[in-house]
Amino acid sequence: MKLSPKKLNSFLMFKLPSAWLSGVRVKHLDQTECQVKVKHSWINQNPFNSMYFAVQAMAAELSTGALVMSKIQQSNKKVSMLVAQNKSVFSKKATGKISFTCYDGNVVNEALTRAIATGEGQTFWMKSIGINEKGEDVSTFEFEWSIKLK
Repeated sequence: MKLSPKKLNSFLMFKLPSAWLSGVRVKHLDQTECQVKVKHSWINQNPFNSMYFAVQAMAAELSTGALVMSKIQQSNKKVSMLVAQNKSVFSKKATGKISFTCYDGNVVNEALTRAIATGEGQTFWMKSIGINEKGEDVSTFEFEWSIKLK
């Protein structure tokens, strides 16, 4: 079964309900990029009338993690994945519709190829940038993923 935005959104509803209830949705997934959108609303706001940072983190992580999941699935190998570290920078209030996009599919390919060839665990960083409807950068997240053959 090939991963798709629809299948990932169903996965969210059953396995990550807090992300699903917050409005986090995968909109696009291909070999090199993943886009996740979330709209600022009452359920995901902070006291300052913008999107709570944890909701932004969920959307950003999903944009990187969906690429990792997709590449693992395509490899036909059993591989575990885990976020080891993350960094974030918030540059503007997140209001309206925010799109988090990760373009690091090739980074995952390289790490997965090394993990399969060597049998050793690999770590790698992926970046997701949150952009509002005006095209302004509202936040940037970096996640260090760790993968290892089972």
